[in-house]
Amino acid sequence: MEELRQWLEELPTHQRLYGQAGVLVGVLVLAWIANFITKKVVLRIVRRFVKKSKTQWDDILVERRVFTMLSHLVPAIIIYLASPLIFLNTLGGGEFMRVAAVIYMLLVVALFINALLSSVVDIYRTFSFSHRLPIRGFVQVIKIVVFIVIGVIILGQILGKNPTSILAGFGAMTAVIMLIFKDPILGLVAGIQLSANDMVHIGDWISMPKYGADGDVTDITLTTVKVQNWDKTISTIPAYSLISESFQNWRGMSESGGRRIKRAVHIDMNTLRFCDEAMLAKFARFQHLTEYIDTKKREIDEYNKAGKVDGSELVNGRRMTNIGTFRAYVVAYLKHHPKINQEMTFLIRQLKPTEYGLPIEIYVFCNDQVWANYEAIQADIFDHILAVVPEFGLRVFQNPAGADFAKLSTVSSG
Repeated sequence: MEELRQWLEELPTHQRLYGQAGVLVGVLVLAWIANFITKKVVLRIVRRFVKKSKTQWDDILVERRVFTMLSHLVPAIIIYLASPLIFLNTLGGGEFMRVAAVIYMLLVVALFINALLSSVVDIYRTFSFSHRLPIRGFVQVIKIVVFIVIGVIILGQILGKNPTSILAGFGAMTAVIMLIFKDPILGLVAGIQLSANDMVHIGDWISMPKYGADGDVTDITLTTVKVQNWDKTISTIPAYSLISESFQNWRGMSESGGRRIKRAVHIDMNTLRFCDEAMLAKFARFQHLTEYIDTKKREIDEYNKAGKVDGSELVNGRRMTNIGTFRAYVVAYLKHHPKINQEMTFLIRQLKPTEYGLPIEIYVFCNDQVWANYEAIQADIFDHILAVVPEFGLRVFQNPAGADFAKLSTVSSG
């Protein structure tokens, strides 16, 4: 390179221009050849090697065009090295081309780092633990820092100043910078707290009514959390809102192995009564109650005999009731139900009577957590329970409707 420079300087002035033009053409041809070899030969070899390899990370690097970004550096380096020869003894020409080449290379480096960091996120997501600790927000912070640093270096090249002096000048603009980057800063703080406290993962089902979000978390970025709702719409929640406001995460339900069923059947209290022998004989024929009726009758008879109870009056001693027998039936029915998790909380309880009747609450857990399956199982259970209520001489309470009043008026008129 130095010998070529000396040769150009020794040429007469009128011939030097032609020499520089020839050098310019030669440099452009060399840059084109280098670019052609890099992209058509080297990159093709790299892609073939990647296709043959069994690892997945190199495929991600190719998809993110990491190697393609690097290939852009080759012609820029050639032009940068040859700029003093092209503009020999031309005032500012060589420096202008050198600065332009440096800026181009810095931009290529920035894009290369951006693609590489995106590849790191994609590679990280191939691991099973990536859902518990997402890193996309942290990677975005690194990208912002990289682009700021490269931007400052480019500005220093354009102004001809040391980048450190430019950074020192930014100190006076701290308030403005804080205002501009308020959301990324808050997002960074939120990301750290969400990860440190294990509050939300990709794939979690969360509910946040304020933002219309009720579905699975699909992405966690520096500033936002994306939720795909059950109607397939997308809700975008500011990341900082997840630590400053309340939201519901259903992950505990998913990991517990069961999904809660909590619903009450309201019984008309006018239908509650003691069981007579005919009722007990009927209940004993119910598959889930045969053993219960025999055991309970024996227990009550022994108690009444021990207490010398006068059985001529119903209020004396202990007696079985249709509502108690109904509760026992529901317990036995759900104990034999294949879709009920028997290892989790299992309650069939009587709540405080209200103006709507006597609530019998079913509080159990379904062992199928898929929403559609869960709803179908819950519906099947209550279809059966509501249909079986009249078999115990009971009636489900409901407020009178138009048909009830019409029936009442027909009876009274007749």
